[in-house]
Order: sequence, then C-alpha cells, then structure tokens
Amino acid sequence: MAERPDPPYLRIAATLRRRIESGELAPGDRVPATRRLAQEHGVALATATKALAVLRQEGLIHAEGRTGTLVAPRDAPRRPAPAPPRDAGPAGDLGRDRLVRAAIELADAEGLPALSMRALAARVGVSAMSPYRHVRGKDELVALMTDTVLGELDPPRTPAPWRTRLEEGARALWRVHRAHPWLAQTGPLTRPQLLPRLLDYSEWMLAALDGHGLDAATVLDLNALLYSHIQGLAVHAEREAHAAGQTGLTDEEWLDAQEPAMSALLGSGAYPTLARLLDEVGEDGYDLRLDGLFETGLRALLDGVARLVAEGAPPG
Repeated sequence: MAERPDPPYLRIAATLRRRIESGELAPGDRVPATRRLAQEHGVALATATKALAVLRQEGLIHAEGRTGTLVAPRDAPRRPAPAPPRDAGPAGDLGRDRLVRAAIELADAEGLPALSMRALAARVGVSAMSPYRHVRGKDELVALMTDTVLGELDPPRTPAPWRTRLEEGARALWRVHRAHPWLAQTGPLTRPQLLPRLLDYSEWMLAALDGHGLDAATVLDLNALLYSHIQGLAVHAEREAHAAGQTGLTDEEWLDAQEPAMSALLGSGAYPTLARLLDEVGEDGYDLRLDGLFETGLRALLDGVARLVAEGAPPG
C-alpha cells in the first residue's frame, strides 16, 4: 500500500526548512509572508500559517514585530518538529489568555487579515474548533486582543498641566500602535469599541481637556481629533508593514526603485514647487518618517487647543 503523502502544510514547512538549512535563507532574512506562501503553493492562508507555525515551534524562525517573520540565528535552540495538532482536551487546558496572546503574536507578525480561528488553532497546536470554546468568533477575539494591548498604555497619573497630560497620553497610545500595527484596523472612529482600557484612555484625555472654559461638545471633538491623528498615522504604519511583507522591500529599497520615474516627473517642469522643495532639502533628500509626522501633527493640534483654552470658548 502506498504511503499517504504529507499534508500540504508539512510540505511547505519542509521546503522552507531546506532553504534555511542550505543557507538560501540566512539568519535574519525575512521569511515569505503568509499571503505570499499561500499564493505560491496554491493553498489557503490557514495552511500557510500552519506551515510557519511548525518552523516557529522548531525554533527555525521567529516573529520580529513590524519587520515580519525572520530566520532565527544559527545558535538558537532547536526543537524537534511537533506532532500534528491535536485537541487541547478540556477548555481550561488551552486558556483564553494563551489564546489571545497567540492571536496578538500572529497579528503582530502577519497582520490582521492573516488572523483566522483556523490559523490561530494551528499556531497553538490544537484542533480547528478548540478556540471556539473560549471565544464566539473572530470579532470577540479581536476585541479581547485590543483590550489586552491597550493594557500596555501607561500615561502618568500625577498632576500636570493639561498640555503635558495630553502629550503623554497621545505618545503612550502612539507607542502601542507602533508595537501593534493591526490595532489601527480594529474599528472606525465613529463606532468606538466599548472596551474598559480604551475608556480608561479616553477618561485620561477628557479630564485633561475639561475645566478650561470649553463646552462639552468641543472637549469631546478635540479628544476625537487627537485620537484620529494617532489612528490615521497608525493606518499608514500598518500599510507600511504589510507592503514590506508583501514585496520584501524596505521603504528605502522601494524608493530607490522609483527614482528613475520620479526624476523624469520632476524634470518635466510640471511640478515646480515640489521640485524646488525637494532640491532645498539637500542631497540626503526628504525623509518621511511617521514618528516625526506624529510629533509635528501633535504639536500643531495642541497649539490649536492652546488658542481655544486661551479664548475659553469653542471655535465659531
């Protein structure tokens, strides 16, 4: 009787393992993203995620925040390949906290679109239905993930001037978004999630804005505006991470590839202001950094708030 072939996820894992062991993928190299693996091998995203989970459990690869999944150093401890996923048994054996943390790690490494209940089950080594013992579905899971990472917020609670409190709160939320780019995709501004830690953050910012002669609607609007500044830039951080994973190019490498087309456009004379400004920044060129944009935008917004506070009245 012919032997049954290995399941697709093990075949994909074996292919990547050979590339790592041969040196084709060296330590520190980015491993193909889940979506790319799924396209190359003609499999579902969950299957590709399962293949990466095998190599991660063996210690051959590891997640590196926004950078993606990288080949581990050669001296990293190696573990034998895990047995095929099995049920975790009683619901308590898996644990909601472990499930949520694993989901956060997966979203940090691969992005929110790569997160599914099946992919999560593969990551933690349980059957596809086991996560449903702890959460009703992806929406509830993402809400738990969001509340968990917002627990990393740590704005100071000591008395300080209103501007200092707003700066500290905004920077704390920006740091959380930078650590977890998927967070920007979890809900629109007009439909806020009623999560305890998100409400804690809003309470901090509203208390800093309150009591300066501004009416209630203006205070609420300013809080929403500050939040949308952070979330808006965070969306671009998430897209940046996704683009790097999809193309395998850093921002600098992508810009280098656009240089001939950009030179032709600037040399056409159709965009004189842009051409002059880029020339004025010098040989190093304009370096668009989201962290710098965050600080510039925050300063401009708070300067506007300061004018409103000085007037003691809403605009208009």
